[in-house]
Amino acid sequence: MKKILLIIIFSMISIGGIMSQNKQILYGFDEIPQTLLLNPGAVTNYKYHAGVPLLSGISTNASVSGFTIADLFRADNVNFNTKLDNVLNQLGTSDYVAINTQVEVINAGYKINERDYLSVGYYTELDAFFTIPKDFLQLIKDGNAGFINRNFLFSSVNVKADLLGVIHAGISRKMSEKLTIGGRVKLYSGALNVLSNNNRGSFTTRLGTDNIYVHTLSNVGVSAYSSGFYDANNEINLDARDIIGSTFLGSNLGLGFDIGVTYRIDPQTVFTASLLDIGFISYSEKTRNGTVNGNYTFSGIEFLYDSTNPDYWQQLNDDIDANILRENNRESYSVMRPIKFNAALQYQFGRTRSEESCSDISYKNYYDNAVGAQLYTIIRPIGPRFAMTGFYQRRISEKFNTKVTYTIDDFSYTNFGIGVSANVWKLNIYGVVDNVFQLSDIANANNASFQLGINMIFK
Repeated sequence: MKKILLIIIFSMISIGGIMSQNKQILYGFDEIPQTLLLNPGAVTNYKYHAGVPLLSGISTNASVSGFTIADLFRADNVNFNTKLDNVLNQLGTSDYVAINTQVEVINAGYKINERDYLSVGYYTELDAFFTIPKDFLQLIKDGNAGFINRNFLFSSVNVKADLLGVIHAGISRKMSEKLTIGGRVKLYSGALNVLSNNNRGSFTTRLGTDNIYVHTLSNVGVSAYSSGFYDANNEINLDARDIIGSTFLGSNLGLGFDIGVTYRIDPQTVFTASLLDIGFISYSEKTRNGTVNGNYTFSGIEFLYDSTNPDYWQQLNDDIDANILRENNRESYSVMRPIKFNAALQYQFGRTRSEESCSDISYKNYYDNAVGAQLYTIIRPIGPRFAMTGFYQRRISEKFNTKVTYTIDDFSYTNFGIGVSANVWKLNIYGVVDNVFQLSDIANANNASFQLGINMIFK
């Protein structure tokens, strides 16, 4: 049974995530309107745009650190239990899984005047993060007899997952020929949430005197929160229509904002930066929360046995209740969104051109090539996660642009990505994919990412 449970857990990890929420290829790709969602201060050079509903922005990012799907399920005639032991042995205490998926329902923008560009939209998002509790997975698999005096820390359990909808409106303003700034306001509508972090305490097994072992729960403080899963009878009730409906102005609402800037240091050097999802969601609908606090030492049930009162199981339960305080409630709670930070420095070079559009009588000088570096940070329950990207952009023609990236993060030192943007008539069609050298063997990759979309752009 323990091995079956472990297989289920690792299978869920493997199916759900082989990510960070980093969109390093799309960031700074100014020919694509969706870059405004990554930097509301991005420069726009079109009169207005309208995304094709449900097709303008589809993105999926999934990552796992410490192992790959192939480590568990590769057809190499190695016993699965051996593979499982190898994976557990190579895991670290800070390995984790991260999953993010976004689908744009509506996205549009309009150039109000020569300085301001307004963009609005609505998208749904799934964002999940959880650490892989190596110690407890080993405890489930092998039991505690082989781990005498080892502390199993509850702080290794960190889970945070949201399914939500986001209504947003942003504006970018050209302050001068060098400086463009922007901001975006977001109204969050949460449908589902699971949260458990900042846990403390430990479970330890030692050799006993009255019995073979003594098991100790020390300074335990574990909390878990959920919304959208349980009905009034404390039974799981997941209805697809209710979940989808809750992503648009449901009962769990929150507020957030983004800020961004583009600054042209000189004609060929550009600095950009953005701070995203500074906000929260207040969950009050279909909540169910629980906390566990206390200390307890247990050396077996025999010491409770009395021939005149054989109900020792009830005595054990009463003894645990007296020492480990457990509480359930339906109180509302708030969850911060995962704040993200981007910063990039870009140097443009190559043959210059001049482009004139019907919506802007001024001329815009640009270059065919650009190289640069980008820093990405996201705040997670175990602390900030970082990624560093080097990139090269190439304008093949006025209608076709490309970008190649190399990224170092928690998941890989060999992550190469590529993005393309093509303008056909009034249509802008784009696609980006990460970790391209692993596409032929995606099961052996620690991360996978893609984004695609279709917009109508009018200049």
